[in-house]
Amino acid sequence: MIAIIDYGVGNLFSLQSSFRAIGQEAEVTADPDRLRQADRVILPGVGAFGDAAEKLKRSGMDEAVRLEASSGKPLMGICLGMQLLFEKSYEYGEHVGLGLLKGSILPMAGRLPEGLKIPQMGWNALKIRKPSALLKNTREGDCVYFVHSYSATGCEDSLLAEVEYGIDITACVGRGNVFGCQFHPEKSGSVGLKILEAFCRL
Repeated sequence: MIAIIDYGVGNLFSLQSSFRAIGQEAEVTADPDRLRQADRVILPGVGAFGDAAEKLKRSGMDEAVRLEASSGKPLMGICLGMQLLFEKSYEYGEHVGLGLLKGSILPMAGRLPEGLKIPQMGWNALKIRKPSALLKNTREGDCVYFVHSYSATGCEDSLLAEVEYGIDITACVGRGNVFGCQFHPEKSGSVGLKILEAFCRL
């Protein structure tokens, strides 16, 4: 069973539907006990980092996520959920993340060439930087769907794929059993479903 963490942030049921489409059981839960019983864990999220980090902490799911990650269980963060895996974010101040991956979340504003819209919204082609079981069914140039204004930096040791949006933007990360996608696999058509399928085989 795949546990999709419900802490009041994220489009949980489209994710659940995507897993159903590939024949996988996924349960939306806010219960740490269900995380322990799950084979794999998904940390979703949309919105502001500080607010999400506070909700995760208030629900007690921050420690539950760290515990499951330390057990070796496959864990994947999606969009803001990926950003929460890192050490800190500078979105409207400085906020502490889960610290499961090295790196920080910085605003794209001021880093992009003039004229590029923020948030980055829409489809973009992956540039695969490192082989990974998560991307074993994904090809160079496959397009995935993004909606974000902040991105991960200083994460070279976990970088799996980038996209070009004026500058190289972190798209996918992974180290050990911890993975993250800045894009939305559940909104990325067949390419996204293949990534979710690969996650289910980790």
